[in-house]
Amino acid sequence: MEYIIDIIRFMPFVYIVGFILMFFVILTVIVNRSDWTILRQTGMICLSLVLFSASVLFAFFGLYLSDNYEMMASKPVIYLYPEEEMNIDVTLSNPENITCDYPEYDDGWRVIAKPSGDLKDLSSDKNLYCLYYEANMDSVYVENEGFVVKSADTADFLDEKLKILGLNDKERNEFIIYWLPRLEANKYNYIRFLSQDEINSCQELNIDPKPDSMIRIMMSYKGLDYPISVKEQKLDSAERAGFTVVEWGGTEIK
Repeated sequence: MEYIIDIIRFMPFVYIVGFILMFFVILTVIVNRSDWTILRQTGMICLSLVLFSASVLFAFFGLYLSDNYEMMASKPVIYLYPEEEMNIDVTLSNPENITCDYPEYDDGWRVIAKPSGDLKDLSSDKNLYCLYYEANMDSVYVENEGFVVKSADTADFLDEKLKILGLNDKERNEFIIYWLPRLEANKYNYIRFLSQDEINSCQELNIDPKPDSMIRIMMSYKGLDYPISVKEQKLDSAERAGFTVVEWGGTEIK
């Protein structure tokens, strides 16, 4: 991905060189009263150079956008903890991007939720402890902040950071069990937790009745052969109070 961005950044210099070259050819013809055939031939060369660089720019830019769109939000799971048993409606802002769900999303999830977190899906009459989906999402790749974690340190790292972000023991355990094999397969991992605004821009989570606390965690990661230098990401502590909704998931940076 980085080389695509470098090529895109280089393209404006191609335009500048082409136009500067054309300017000096025009100036030379005027000053020396040269044959205008030279100007026409040189102009065609410069125009071809500009058009070729434009086609390359759009081709690589299109590839870059395509790669962004193909990112996958893996295993977002949603927990509901009302203060008393109640009926709750859960909907997503972009359900058309869902690639897998359980129970079936249909036009939303309608459940009976208990303070313990136990759920009953009203459509299927199934007893659940969470709602699950996967979805396509726009990638959010910020490499100037985050964490670089050695494979052997992954479990301790996740337990520490997820506690700060507001997950309880059970939720942290499930998060780590799911992601640990993927992360430990790499020598190092660049890890960053998306901000709430970034998560909402990809997929808003709408709960009715409205919860008192909502904790949404989306981890992005990229496997590394060697550590890189990044500014450590500052994580804000999350408070759980009243009717609480918790969601966690992750995505791999390609």
